[in-house]
Amino acid sequence: MPALILLTSYLLGSLVSGVLYSRARGADIRGRDLPGASGTYRQYGAAAAALVTGGDLLRGALAALLAQWAAPDLGWLAALGVVLGHCYPVFFRFRGGAGIVPLIGVLLVTAPLTLLLTLGVAALVIPAYRAWGQRRVGLNAVPFAAAVAVPLGMLFAARYGGLPELLAGGAVMAARSLHLLRRGGAA
Repeated sequence: MPALILLTSYLLGSLVSGVLYSRARGADIRGRDLPGASGTYRQYGAAAAALVTGGDLLRGALAALLAQWAAPDLGWLAALGVVLGHCYPVFFRFRGGAGIVPLIGVLLVTAPLTLLLTLGVAALVIPAYRAWGQRRVGLNAVPFAAAVAVPLGMLFAARYGGLPELLAGGAVMAARSLHLLRRGGAA
């Protein structure tokens, strides 16, 4: 059962909404930006970003729901799989996004209070980072805020639930963010 949850979640994660959207528009967003919500917003506007965000949230929530149905204690495998698939999608030559929104989708199902508190921290960090650090660090504000908010979210998760999911998804996101920084801070 664990292998099936991980594989199914990974395959769901590999259906990267931003890549699918951009290809439907006749291009591949990854040539210019990351295929997540913020990259889609920069390349195609708010309506496209909302559509991509909805698809990414849905994939994360669906992975979590499938895990809860099959083995409720293995939600962390759903988080690991869907975020890993989004960051390194098998269908798109292992070049995906940062994994933030699919993890939010998982937490929406498994730990909504932890999600709310963590998003609150991110909402405070983003404007400060944009004002003082984005030009120096070179990473988009959303992945940076996630790198700050996820460790604090772990404190919330220890109390309100979702710690295994946050650890699993957060580890993949951290590795992906480091990879992007080494590559020159793309998006």
